[in-house]
Amino acid sequence: MRSRPIAGLVAGLVAALALLTACGADGDADELAGYVRTPAPEVGALSLPDVGDDGDEFAFRAADDHLLLVYFGFTNCPDFCPTTMSDVGLALARLEPELADRVQVAMVSVDPDRDLPVLDRYVTSFVEGAHALGTDDLDRLAEVAAPFGAAYEISTVEGETEVGHTTALYAVDDQGRLVLTWPFGVPIDDLAADIETLLDRTGSA
Repeated sequence: MRSRPIAGLVAGLVAALALLTACGADGDADELAGYVRTPAPEVGALSLPDVGDDGDEFAFRAADDHLLLVYFGFTNCPDFCPTTMSDVGLALARLEPELADRVQVAMVSVDPDRDLPVLDRYVTSFVEGAHALGTDDLDRLAEVAAPFGAAYEISTVEGETEVGHTTALYAVDDQGRLVLTWPFGVPIDDLAADIETLLDRTGSA
């Protein structure tokens, strides 16, 4: 199994997100390690089945006064996905417990044919209580991924499956707005600091 970012798309997204960051209001973007997209994409009306919750629909909207972290990946990923999910768990561990309790985590499988039976076990091995989201309806998966800016492709090269995907991590607030995007490799301390900042803003809204 090979994992690779979709190089051209990732480069374009990084450039676009850097530009969007500069458009953040009142310099707020300068306080954060992630990218602010203006206007913030609305994703709260979208949902996917939570395979760890009997397939019940899970909406891309944080609970009141909470923050939802969303990642698009796959369980056979040897590098980007386990690193990101591990970093999320470590960042949450660095927060005060009352803050960490206000963070929900969800991973969406971009390789549902193989992932759905094992996705819940995989996700919760990194973050207890995390949501494992997936569907074998590929049109629906694409519809959900689009407003996040998440892209993916699965191909077979010399008999080996390759999965290409964007490697960003996303933050969604309790209004269903995508309020921050982190590129792969953001330091854990910066990730934790951003989460705390976003929770402060949510709590004071």
